[in-house]
Amino acid sequence: MNLQISRLNFTCSFATPVSALMKKKSDNPKVAIQKLRKEVERHNRLYYEKAKPEISDAAFDALVKKLETLERENPEFQSADSPTQRVGGRPQKAFASAEHLVPMLSIDNTYSKEELDDFDKRVKKNLGEDSVEYVMELKIDGVSLSLLYEKGQLVRAATRGDGQRGDDITANARAISSIPGHLRGSRIPDRIEVRGEVFIDESIFKKINEERQTEGEELFVNPRNAAAGSLKLLDPSTVASRKLSFFAHSVGAYDAKEFKTHSELLNQFKVWGLSVNEHFTVCRDLQQMHNACEKWESKKDTLPYDTDGLVFKVNSLEQQRLLGSTNKSPRWVVAYKFPAEKAKTKLLDILVQVGRTGVLTPVAVLEPVFLAGTTVSRASLHNEDEINRLELKIGDWVRIEKSGEIIPQVTEVLKNLRNGHEKHYSFPKKCPACGSAAARDEEEVAYRCMNLGCPAQLKAKLLHFASRKAMDIEGLGDALVEQLVDRGMVKDFADIYWLKKEDLALLERMGEKSALNLIGQIQKSKTREFSSFLFALGIRHVGIGAAKLLANHFRSIDALSSSSKEEMEGIGAIGAAISGAILDFFKQRDNVRILEKLNKIGVKMNQVSLPAFSAKTGPLSQKTFVLTGMLENYSREEAGRLIEERGGKITGSVSKKTTAVIVGSDPGSKLQEAQKLGVAILTEKDFVEMIKR
Repeated sequence: MNLQISRLNFTCSFATPVSALMKKKSDNPKVAIQKLRKEVERHNRLYYEKAKPEISDAAFDALVKKLETLERENPEFQSADSPTQRVGGRPQKAFASAEHLVPMLSIDNTYSKEELDDFDKRVKKNLGEDSVEYVMELKIDGVSLSLLYEKGQLVRAATRGDGQRGDDITANARAISSIPGHLRGSRIPDRIEVRGEVFIDESIFKKINEERQTEGEELFVNPRNAAAGSLKLLDPSTVASRKLSFFAHSVGAYDAKEFKTHSELLNQFKVWGLSVNEHFTVCRDLQQMHNACEKWESKKDTLPYDTDGLVFKVNSLEQQRLLGSTNKSPRWVVAYKFPAEKAKTKLLDILVQVGRTGVLTPVAVLEPVFLAGTTVSRASLHNEDEINRLELKIGDWVRIEKSGEIIPQVTEVLKNLRNGHEKHYSFPKKCPACGSAAARDEEEVAYRCMNLGCPAQLKAKLLHFASRKAMDIEGLGDALVEQLVDRGMVKDFADIYWLKKEDLALLERMGEKSALNLIGQIQKSKTREFSSFLFALGIRHVGIGAAKLLANHFRSIDALSSSSKEEMEGIGAIGAAISGAILDFFKQRDNVRILEKLNKIGVKMNQVSLPAFSAKTGPLSQKTFVLTGMLENYSREEAGRLIEERGGKITGSVSKKTTAVIVGSDPGSKLQEAQKLGVAILTEKDFVEMIKR
């Protein structure tokens, strides 16, 4: 399993260490600045765009500060496009772009009470005041989101992106129950950008990872990683199943001049129906700020969600305006980051795991050590580059860190404790499971086993094929898959359909009754939805959301296999990575052979459709529908397809000619328009009854 490393919770050497950049005498300041900019940009992409960060906040901040220092010392090399002048991250191509009315800037971090004191001194000096009031809020370890409300209605939700523009994820935001579709109460401004944090409770995060492990999917490293990945999903119904939460904490643009303080706004958020973290408080002096830091550093582990620090904001909105912002950060707010929990232990060995896509992932085997409430004996090393950056050797004493994440990371090698008996480690260039050559793609850091018949890959592929969102074969778990592959009974996932009850009954922990039940589950899986079948194939980059889009568009494996790159990328959120992976999949003879075997045994490889209706003959012919809000059991695409299959028509706006408006949870202004025009309103239950006719 290819476990990703969290930038928020992992400290490692940089891909190009800062010290190394400056040690080379041949490097002039211009070269050093260019190298640092590339490194910061790379970590920004990993953090904001891929939701797969590699280094901690502290390590990233140190990198940026070094760049800021070099640019300040060498002003002739300053540039407007430097990452020190803007927030990192570009909008994703899968979503429409949305421009923030007021830029979403990042917050400067502090890591000690002395640095917090320096912030307070700067604020007072710039304001010319002897005392300043601050609001303390918990720094939720989540994903920033901006909600635009107009006349109380949610009209757009956007990610931070590059600070100026983000991704329009309104459909996904509507799937989060703590984000109201409309504001209630009084004093609602005509327009307001509500800023906040999307996060996942630790208990829900644990369940999600348990489910992903059962289904053979890559685990999320921490709750923030899970929240970020969820917001990028293409199917809002899947987003809803992740049970994300949202806390509002600030504003961007707003038409509400009567508010005087930030604490007043937070209380008003609650009146409007927005969720606000209950632990915010007003600090009237520096001592109260210090007390808050000490209190929450000891209490943070009692919270049901991750927090990695505190945020202090000048309470007066007028003083916030006077202090203003730099290109990157407001001058009236700062974050105080809690120190990460660390432990020292010994590296006993490095094992390499092989995932279903052939990725070779190194895992550190550690002398067991107690850390942050658990005994740790394994830690992710991510890839060969990470091992080389750490200059890791077998037998080294290492520092491991666990700052809220589930998977601990090796953050430092204690080289001063070496005794000369440590052994150099060379990353294998052959698969440890089958001995075949492993190759590294130019655009990736990972090595992959190139043998499609690799038993380790086959085991992982079988578990994925049988997982709940794929073919949903209950009973086909790890222990059984191990035996089937090791005994040569299954050489690809099509072979499971030729298994006999008598063969299975001879396996360990498999009696006749269990064997009979499993055969029944295998046979039942033949009629799974086409989208589930596509997901089960394990095509690289094709998750369940993309599988649904592809299934709804192409409707059969034959149509998909004969399609072009251009046709695939013409579908909403299907990009070059997905289309390229699909084309590569169908080019491999082994994959075509497996599909032929599945077809021969009777596995459904197409979308079951109703008989083709014309606009005149379908049960919904000459009827026009509008969809609004979030349906519980259907995505909008699925609901629209079901209506169109029956001869009906879907439009985006309500008029007197609209037959009915189908309403889900958190409906928008279309519901009010329908009520005003007297158009029929259908619930999801009404919709289900309608399509049964």
